Amino acid sequence: MAQTQASCPKCRQPVLVEVQQLFDTSQDSLAKQKLLSNAVNIMRCPSCGYQGMLAVPIVYHDPQKELLLTFFPPDLRTPVNEQERQIGPLIKRTLENLPQEKRKAYLLQPKSMLTYQTLIETILEADGITKEMLEAQQKRVMLLERLITTPKENRLAVIQQEEALIDMHFFSILSRILQSTMAQGDQNSQKELLELQKLLFENTKVGKEIYIQAKESESALKALQEAGKDGLTREKLLDILISHSSDVQLTTLVSMARSGMDYEFFKILSEKIDSTANEEEKHKLTDLREKLLQMTEQIDKQVKQEFEKTRELLEKIISAPNIETTLQENIESINEFFVQVLESEIAQARKDANLERITKLEQVMIFIEKAAQPAEEVQFLENLLDISDNAELEKVLQENSGKINQEFLGLLNSVVAQTEGQNANPEIAEKLRKVYKTALRISMAANLNKP
Repeated sequence: MAQTQASCPKCRQPVLVEVQQLFDTSQDSLAKQKLLSNAVNIMRCPSCGYQGMLAVPIVYHDPQKELLLTFFPPDLRTPVNEQERQIGPLIKRTLENLPQEKRKAYLLQPKSMLTYQTLIETILEADGITKEMLEAQQKRVMLLERLITTPKENRLAVIQQEEALIDMHFFSILSRILQSTMAQGDQNSQKELLELQKLLFENTKVGKEIYIQAKESESALKALQEAGKDGLTREKLLDILISHSSDVQLTTLVSMARSGMDYEFFKILSEKIDSTANEEEKHKLTDLREKLLQMTEQIDKQVKQEFEKTRELLEKIISAPNIETTLQENIESINEFFVQVLESEIAQARKDANLERITKLEQVMIFIEKAAQPAEEVQFLENLLDISDNAELEKVLQENSGKINQEFLGLLNSVVAQTEGQNANPEIAEKLRKVYKTALRISMAANLNKP
């Protein structure tokens, strides 16, 4: 992703911003996600704390939906002929990325979006998400914002008035915001949101249902953890399942203890059914067995699908002309399950003595291990934060001026903005600002002295 230096609209200080103008799903599987999540072209000023989207021309391409969309920010006040001159190279790159046989008529008539919101709505509409759905979602977001800003003593009245909007989607939005505040360490916002969540649990129909389900799930997990302290046997697991037999509890337990529900487990359960004289109890145990068989079958099916999907991705990667590039393009799909499949395939390749396959698979493993390690820029920054003396910091940065490149300054800029947005330790935030300002000054001085 390219970087550019722009002036902060608030304090006019120079800020490095990562810029992406072409979002082509045929080249980047995450292109749509990046655009829809507003995670790109964001300016974060470490000097004054300003954060906002940088106004840049955008081209979006999705060959599967036959979409070629362009957006030129009205704020730039650029003449039409100049807009076409700037957008033209991006469209040309889009065409060049496609094989000749996949170039269709829609590419000759890119659709110009007048606003950024229209761009987003057009992309979502192609996925079946209508404007009405977006408006309904926006109403839930606005209600949540209203509740957060309403004095606590008046919130219940608002909840009762707007309960029709407080559904599972509403609680999902609240949950995502809560998770975000927890990840950022924002304890004040977290406390405020948890109090609001409790009020919603106690005073809405959907909230009460969610609360009951959460408590049932919590009870099942606690029982499983207690039984596991002295070693979880199949017999103990069966006792827990019998005493926690609601659908929510069973779903929780099966998802956590699927590996213990093997042939021997079901044999024990069947023997218990056969030895039970009470017809009512026998019927309950039989129903339990049927539910558990259905649930375990569903989990096994999902795991199998995930395995096949992961194995297909792995085969795609090792069959690519450039393994590392393809891995980088699919980095978001690299998880613990992927590593497990990779290790299994390496073991099988060694067993088969397939040297070519072993080499390619181990290349993938080396890349993943390397990617898991802190980048050189991160290690350099960590070393700088250990320096408390200003003169020593200046000296170290001067001696390592070659490391003060666009990547390092971009990392610093991002970390400073994140730290200030998370109400982090003031001492660490001040150290980061000091490192950033010193590094930026040294970099600018070096650029000015270049012939």
